Amino acid sequence: MMEGVAVRVGLLGLLLAYVTSAPTNVNWDIYSFHINSTVTSRYATTVITSRVANQIDQSQEIEFHVKIPKNAFISKFRMTIEEKTYDGVVKQKEEAQQQYTQAVSRGQSAGIVSSVGRTLEEFKTSVTVAALSKVTFELTYEELLKRRLGKYELLIHARPMQPVADFKIDVYINEHPGINILEIKGGLSTKELANAISKTQTSTEAWVHFYPSKAQQSQCDSCGEEGLNGDLVIVYDVHRKKSIGDLKKSDGYFVHHFAPSDLPRIPKNVVFVIDRSGSMSGRKIEQTREALLKILEDLVEYDHFGLITFGSSVSPWKKELLPANQKNLEAAKKFVQNIRDRGATDINAAVLRGTDMLNRHLREGTASLLILLTDGDPTTGVTNLETIHKNIKEAINKRFLLYCLGFGMDVNFEFLEKMALENNGVGRRIYEDSDAALQLQGFYEEVATPLLTDVQMVYLGGANLTQTNFSQYYNGSEIVVAGQITDNNIEEFTAEVIAISKSNKLTYSETIPTEEPITARSDSNLQRLWAYLTVKQLLDKEVQLSGNEKETVKKEILDLCLKYGFVTPLTSMVVTKPQGEESQVAHKPKEGETPTVTFPSHTRTSLPRYTGFYEILAYPDRSGQPGISGGHGVPGPIGKTNFQVPTMEDRQRGQAGTARELSSDDEPTMEVQQRGQPEIETILSSNVALETEIEQYVQHEEIERLLVANLPTQIKTTTVSPLIRFLLPAVGQALPLCYDIPVGLSLRLLKDPNNDFSMNGQLGQSDSAGYQKIVLHYRSDQHIDFDTTGITFNNGQNATYFSWSVNINIEKDSVSLIIRDKEMDVTMGSTRVIIMLYERDGNVFLWPVLRQRPTGDNISGIMARPPVYKEVQETTLKLKIQDKEVDVSRASTVDLSVRSAPTVTCWLTPLQSALQGELADCTVSQL
Repeated sequence: MMEGVAVRVGLLGLLLAYVTSAPTNVNWDIYSFHINSTVTSRYATTVITSRVANQIDQSQEIEFHVKIPKNAFISKFRMTIEEKTYDGVVKQKEEAQQQYTQAVSRGQSAGIVSSVGRTLEEFKTSVTVAALSKVTFELTYEELLKRRLGKYELLIHARPMQPVADFKIDVYINEHPGINILEIKGGLSTKELANAISKTQTSTEAWVHFYPSKAQQSQCDSCGEEGLNGDLVIVYDVHRKKSIGDLKKSDGYFVHHFAPSDLPRIPKNVVFVIDRSGSMSGRKIEQTREALLKILEDLVEYDHFGLITFGSSVSPWKKELLPANQKNLEAAKKFVQNIRDRGATDINAAVLRGTDMLNRHLREGTASLLILLTDGDPTTGVTNLETIHKNIKEAINKRFLLYCLGFGMDVNFEFLEKMALENNGVGRRIYEDSDAALQLQGFYEEVATPLLTDVQMVYLGGANLTQTNFSQYYNGSEIVVAGQITDNNIEEFTAEVIAISKSNKLTYSETIPTEEPITARSDSNLQRLWAYLTVKQLLDKEVQLSGNEKETVKKEILDLCLKYGFVTPLTSMVVTKPQGEESQVAHKPKEGETPTVTFPSHTRTSLPRYTGFYEILAYPDRSGQPGISGGHGVPGPIGKTNFQVPTMEDRQRGQAGTARELSSDDEPTMEVQQRGQPEIETILSSNVALETEIEQYVQHEEIERLLVANLPTQIKTTTVSPLIRFLLPAVGQALPLCYDIPVGLSLRLLKDPNNDFSMNGQLGQSDSAGYQKIVLHYRSDQHIDFDTTGITFNNGQNATYFSWSVNINIEKDSVSLIIRDKEMDVTMGSTRVIIMLYERDGNVFLWPVLRQRPTGDNISGIMARPPVYKEVQETTLKLKIQDKEVDVSRASTVDLSVRSAPTVTCWLTPLQSALQGELADCTVSQL
């Protein structure tokens, strides 16, 4: 074989010969952005309308990107281009999935609804618009406003991404009981923007208008050159002249809002069960102490209370509940001030202890509740989640309510939510931010004042009712029931409420007056309110069920969603587009879940397969002509010199996605080799990123001809190690960071010299797998070796082997080992890590998940600490990481820290910025 010769071809030089350069800024104008919200009977329908003009003489991709409340259901989306309208269609999630994956070889469309924070989800789509043409986007979402602490809040988020000449928010509220409070809050009501707000109010109606000028749109705390960025919050409440509340009917449907306030406060029995395991160390335990001290101050003397802390063991403050007198409260505060983090997490034993305390202290005329706060999974004692659910449900036996508060994003929220719902409570996430203590206090305030117990809502002549039995009613909240009126017979319809106030039985009743004419609207506001509330409650019910019962409820949810057009966790909206462009699919995520996001498909021709890793792809414009395009969400008109390097995950799917964006400033070069026609291997090198493998089909015939003409007949073979993508958890941000590392390396995962702990891992050779071996070292005599066949625990001179199929629970000194469901939960000192065994796509591999980080300043390794970042205001492709601006791109990867392994969106970041150092600093010569 003759010795090969290496040849470098300036790729951009070849492309620029055929492509006219175009500006890199966004060349479209949002000339109108309107948000219109109508609220009737506390049911809000909001329509966002954005009108955008393509200002250049060539087609380009234009984006629509908004944020909506998490509690809302999207019910309509449409695009209008050149007087033709394209409507989104809601379908069963599996059917929608099948529709946009029919041609996997051509790539997949984007899942475009994702969770972005405490209260918001984002909706994002894009469409190619012809030269000097316009597009109108219209999104509708619906929500039932929930009363908290005596008020309703309508949250509207606005971030058009540029100042808009015609920007308007219009809110209309119509409440026939009468409006007694109307306030405007939020970041968009501050500074100069306050002058752009006007409000008008009558006894039953209110209008709020927000019309900021272009100059004003940059004048708020979070606003800037990109215009508005913040929330407008409309706060209101209604009069309650009748004890039975507000009963309204329309077109055969009714809604009943019940919120009496002229009742005596019921004494309560409350037990706080507080996680003090090692993972609660630092700020979490400090904020918990702070919140508990404030909550204790709010207890009244006729309340009885108990405190339990737990880690590996359960520690009650007192064996019984005590009255909240001054002496007991002072003693309890001292107990709280001395809570220290330590040990594992025995949730089962702790909640059962709290349950036993309440069961022994059930007083007539009182309301009892159990409040659990934890930040992790059960790691000691009973650790099987189904067993814990069964134990707690049997112990409580409907005698009182259980509220589960999950602290942070690492907690198994589905486990906590199900446990709460099974016991008539709710699950609530406490976000790990500076105001976590206020979040805890705010939750307690919502349940601090019970007014009624055993509430039964009875409707003679009603059918298809939403929930009608409620264990407790709290001051400042509201009970809402909706249903159908049988045969629309108003004369025979009667509402009755039966409840217990202290030890007294109360009864309220009322009939609906018939003096008002009944309109024959087939899609009335009350009908949609009923459908919304029914779906919400059925989704909570579905969480608690299994088997055939679960499937029956899912079908009921699905039928309603398809009829009323709601996008929920069981349905998706197919966003249709002009011919030649792939449809997109919008999924609604569950709490704490980031949905699967894949990227747009592209047109390919039947050219020879280049088995290396580069692909020049085109989005068809509306005339069907291919153009050189950027990636998803990046304008890609013909002539734009920027293009996208596909991610590793995209390459596995055989498509181009979003990764690093290369421009002419980067001067990448292409090194090619020929092993015989028609297969060619290519490598793209860039001075701004790791050497990245790419897969490429040549689209433009002239570019193909020029590339092939410059290829020598014999070229030196060059190989590149595939890359595996790592995910860093988001710290106070919507999207996590991600970065790429070559496979096959031995990495330092974590090193804590303060506690003599270290963890190293050997990556496998596949880019679609993880680690083949992981080793943990603790002190000088304890080591755990993990591989895909089993686990070896070396304790001094003793070695014990475990297979992945056994269940063990060992706890000795400061070491805890638990094996369950193909994962080992290890606590060594102050560090807790879970090693997960995966079998995916024919690969068997390990993946470590850090549940509790060690404290200290000299912790090192790729899992040491995620860097702090924030978005740079002027651009969507630049972050400030540790106070240094870094170019990034929007990408995706699989989140292996969650057993379901969802695909998540992330900011693809240079390795050095993600690690805050060089790769060599995180490699080891031996495990």
